[in-house]
Amino acid sequence: MNRQPNTKTKKSRQTANSYQIRDVFTTICRTDLKVECVKEYKFHPTRRWRFDYAIPEHKIALEVEGGVWTGGRHTSPKGFLNDIEKYNTATLMGWRVFRTTPDELYKLSTINLIKSAILGLNTPEKAPFLP
Repeated sequence: MNRQPNTKTKKSRQTANSYQIRDVFTTICRTDLKVECVKEYKFHPTRRWRFDYAIPEHKIALEVEGGVWTGGRHTSPKGFLNDIEKYNTATLMGWRVFRTTPDELYKLSTINLIKSAILGLNTPEKAPFLP
């Protein structure tokens, strides 16, 4: 009896799902702001830190802070302190880190904030995200 060993090969999720699902925010950045935005961007050479969204060309990062009202990871003492270390390190590396909530992510004010950062409009009177 000549039996082959039963070995399974793992398939990545992208291989298993041949189509690629586009993230809404990265699509907005590409179509409206004309920049490439990367979701879950690993920015540090040795730490496992990732930005929720990053525009590497301009060193702009956007962190979506979930659990604001429900006591999520970002609002726990340990999570808050870890975020401080991550954001301060990113700033030292030249990144501009902006923070938002899931409810604010797709709003025009957030898109305009990122647009202002890309265009270098860092004076409040020139910023298009103000009312």
